[in-house]
Amino acid sequence: MYQIRIVLFALFIINFFNDSVVAQTKTFSNNEITKLTNQASRYLKEANFEKSLEISKIALHKSIKANDFFATTISYSTIAANYAEIAEFDKAIFFYNKAMLYATKSTNDTLKNKINNNLGNIYCFEKKQYLKGINYYEKTLKYSQKIADSSQIFMTKLNIAWAYFDVGHFEKGYPNLEFINTHNEKFGNKSNVAAVNMLNGMYYAHQGNNEKATSFFLNAIKDGNQSSQKSDLSFAHLEFSKFLWKKGDYKAAYVNLSKYNEITEELYNTEKLDKANVAGINIQLEEYKREIDKFEIEKEAQLQIMEKSKTIVVLFMVISLVLLLLLYTLFKNNNFRKKSNAALSKTNEALIIAKEKAEEASVLKSQFVSTISHELRTPLYGVVGITNMLLDEHKELANSPHLSSLKFSARYLLSLVNDILQINKIEDNRIVLENLTFNISDEINMVKNSLSFLAKNNNNSIAVKIDAAIPEYLIGDKLRLSQIIMNLVSNALKFTRNGKVTIHVKLEKIEGKSYFIAFKIEDNGIGIAAEDQEKIFEKFVQVGRKETDYQGTGLGLSIVKQLLGLFNSTISLQSALDQGTVFKFVIPFEYNPAKTIELINNIQVDITAPQTINVLVVEDNHINQLVTKKTIEKNNYKCSVVDNGYAALEILDKEFFDIILMDINMPLINGFETTRKIRLKGIVTPIVALTAFDKSEITEEALSAGINDIIIKPFDSAKLFKIIAILIATN
Repeated sequence: MYQIRIVLFALFIINFFNDSVVAQTKTFSNNEITKLTNQASRYLKEANFEKSLEISKIALHKSIKANDFFATTISYSTIAANYAEIAEFDKAIFFYNKAMLYATKSTNDTLKNKINNNLGNIYCFEKKQYLKGINYYEKTLKYSQKIADSSQIFMTKLNIAWAYFDVGHFEKGYPNLEFINTHNEKFGNKSNVAAVNMLNGMYYAHQGNNEKATSFFLNAIKDGNQSSQKSDLSFAHLEFSKFLWKKGDYKAAYVNLSKYNEITEELYNTEKLDKANVAGINIQLEEYKREIDKFEIEKEAQLQIMEKSKTIVVLFMVISLVLLLLLYTLFKNNNFRKKSNAALSKTNEALIIAKEKAEEASVLKSQFVSTISHELRTPLYGVVGITNMLLDEHKELANSPHLSSLKFSARYLLSLVNDILQINKIEDNRIVLENLTFNISDEINMVKNSLSFLAKNNNNSIAVKIDAAIPEYLIGDKLRLSQIIMNLVSNALKFTRNGKVTIHVKLEKIEGKSYFIAFKIEDNGIGIAAEDQEKIFEKFVQVGRKETDYQGTGLGLSIVKQLLGLFNSTISLQSALDQGTVFKFVIPFEYNPAKTIELINNIQVDITAPQTINVLVVEDNHINQLVTKKTIEKNNYKCSVVDNGYAALEILDKEFFDIILMDINMPLINGFETTRKIRLKGIVTPIVALTAFDKSEITEEALSAGINDIIIKPFDSAKLFKIIAILIATN
């Protein structure tokens, strides 16, 4: 019944707009907007969600520009209805709330009535948040009575009764059922007669009147078979099955439950969802291409082949020595730069000389950090992979202290390398904030999803609360914002067990086109002592760390503080031991509707690969070949490995592959040039760069060469297989 109501709302939009056109003379621009909204509604009725969303975007842009609150409300409502139809209920709720803001400005009670009704439908019958849904239904009743819409009053009371009955509050729901039974002949129709009989059956089943309950359930099924509204028929079978089960008639209960499943499967139209999901992925990929960082590429670093592993202990010692060498060299360079800067004040000539030396040292330091990080990631990939292989192939080593120490050191070293790279970029002023359009809700939820595994480790939950008054699209650097939120939330999850981390986002004030957004990251974890609160933002500081715990490198909060400095913002902290922690900061973003041309459609896709996946790995490092091949085959994929780009071109002439994993730095011909030659052959197979380079260093050239995505070694195998599934499904 809910999906039918969404379509009926679309028809209401068409009729209401047609009436408005007759009643008043509008400009050409208003007529054009009306045609667009009518067309979007028709496409929604036909289940052509891709076209409906596309037309709705155009109509929304024009109506906002024309300051037409009524048309803006219709456009947002149509977008919300599309998302409801494809089961994206959180997005539907978001856009219905946007529609309600403009409906309030237009003072149109009919629109408010319909929007509240649809929100009630979603919360009651999809989100199962019945009290919240009933609250929206009560608002619907208020507007229905105000505009004297008797039919809507009848339907709303039916829904309220149904919601109360679903949660077992039959006493609260019965007055609504009594109203329905009294006015059924006057306001009811063939489409809801099955639902009315079903509700009576549920009530008398609760009262213990089995004879009446059976009669109403059978009438509901009979009426449902004669009606085009098959969703009510399915629910009638479901409720009748529950009633029969309680009576002990298990055979009849099973028959009705099977009928419910059969009708539900017929109603579920996967084809229209797939069509909408593909459209959403294409829009998402286009948006990502526009927002990729533009840094100059510094490469020419040559992969060094790691010597054959002798023993686990020797390998552990080598990694420890490299770590100490890296830290010593970095601190030595920093001390040298400080001494050089102190000498700059002596003379003007010395100033020029020292400045040149400092710039040269900075370049050398950046090159050194980039080279060392690349060289460390390559053997780390082998260390992590071989360690996992040892655990899989030699179960007796699962409790080995040496193996545990090796895994700990590898993870610690990788985290340290990534954090030092980030600090190095900020200190060298190599980070420039981007000004691109983004949806703040999408970014926050992306952070939430990426940290879900970490949350589960400590049995935590993550909640997101976003102010509906925040504009749908803002202009700013979404990547740096995500880094800040990611570091703060992950830090909160580490020091919280069996608790909750909440991300609050609120519009604080507006100054011209600048919208000041207040962020608050709140947890109920162990808290921070007052004497430690000043030093937690310093480099390499770790508070509350146990000897047996891995708490990271101590650079996360330092990175947050420095990134906020790029936004001309600061961070505040409120905490006490055993009372949780709250971090707060405010960032101004630009809101400019003229720059916002299209909506971001970020539909998450759950893709599974039914067929055997054939993977080609192009990698010259033999240890990395072994690790990658084992990882791929462990997921039941077929894997072929070649040593260089020319060998890849040769095998692609003979064999088809679903995906190509391409190393970048190889002898003879590198990964970029190999990809270009593959694309010149007309081969469209997705290519993923599997590299130890920092992503920002190679993104621009990778995109221009025809590479579809980049994964940095060492990588999370789950992330790799998710990217493979998405690329294969969209190819």
